[in-house]
Amino acid sequence: MTSEELLATRYLWSNGKLLQDQEIALVGGKVAAIRPRGTAPATEVHLATPLLTDLQVNGGGGTMVNGDPTPEGLARIAQAHRALGTGDILPTVITDRPEVIEAAGDAALECYGSTGILGLHIEGPHFSPARRGTHAERYLRPLDRRTVTLVERLRSAGMPVMITLAPERADPALLAALVDSGAVVSAGHSSATADEARVAFGRGVSCVTHLFNAMDQMQSRAPGLLGAAIDSDVMCGMICDGIHVDWTMLRIALAARPASGLSFAVSDAMATVGGPDHFRLYGQEIHVEQGRLVNAEGALAGAHVDLRQSLANLLSHVGLDLQTAVPMVSDIPRRLMGLPPREIAVGTACDEMLLLGPRCERIPLRTASQ
Repeated sequence: MTSEELLATRYLWSNGKLLQDQEIALVGGKVAAIRPRGTAPATEVHLATPLLTDLQVNGGGGTMVNGDPTPEGLARIAQAHRALGTGDILPTVITDRPEVIEAAGDAALECYGSTGILGLHIEGPHFSPARRGTHAERYLRPLDRRTVTLVERLRSAGMPVMITLAPERADPALLAALVDSGAVVSAGHSSATADEARVAFGRGVSCVTHLFNAMDQMQSRAPGLLGAAIDSDVMCGMICDGIHVDWTMLRIALAARPASGLSFAVSDAMATVGGPDHFRLYGQEIHVEQGRLVNAEGALAGAHVDLRQSLANLLSHVGLDLQTAVPMVSDIPRRLMGLPPREIAVGTACDEMLLLGPRCERIPLRTASQ
């Protein structure tokens, strides 16, 4: 006879709602019932939520998208993040030769619809040289028809695509073609002024990539892309590791947004997440140093954080409540990409749920399939 395992949840996030004091009954590795919490012995869970969604994942499990732009490479990255609580990712190919970016597109198209692969994020190479960050300068170029054709091909197959570029360096006709394709066009690695940013938003740029990072910082008479983004209704991704952006600045930015539901967390994870503490990028070794990923010059080179830890940081360091923080790692990024929210419902498999304690530590189940 199949036994029943009970989970007593203080909070349950499902389909855009935060429910309190619910009991989840598991039978045969799946949810058999959700009901008000009873008195029977149960595994105590502070928060039950569907697996998380990350729109900026450069690597994981020892693999970088750029280093192995194949279906097998993307699958390894997705598996590494799934083991850490992130069920869906946009594999992110960064600035490189056109052939590498196109190979990543082909790999994502082959993987699209398989476990964990939502589509593709193309981050570069159409950047401002002054704001390239760790992206290799030798590969930078203005937006061109070759990239637009790739995005159009991926979108024609119905696959979600995000592309990050410096809008001030994009030909308006080519930018319009990207927007018309249905891709999410995001401003990033940019020296755009506030006026240039507002023009780009009016032309369909609907997101900003890793707010604060790789863009001019705000000044009293020059808000730049950063200030224009905060004071707009475009979506903004944020790296919530306490290294890329100070907690105080995250609190200020979130408080200054004109409405809720406009900001979300990304990991910007590199190969070290769920993998060894070093990897190679552009021929240089990148390694973890006191929680920071640095290159040979000591500059930041991506992030060494996963999305579950980002959620913990939003709660403990930024001071958000669950109602605000949980959708930043789940529903908001999915809405940006035109995807429905994940849910926990009758029939949901155990391995599609993330069970957390009060400090966002993982809570194991006694059984996942019996």
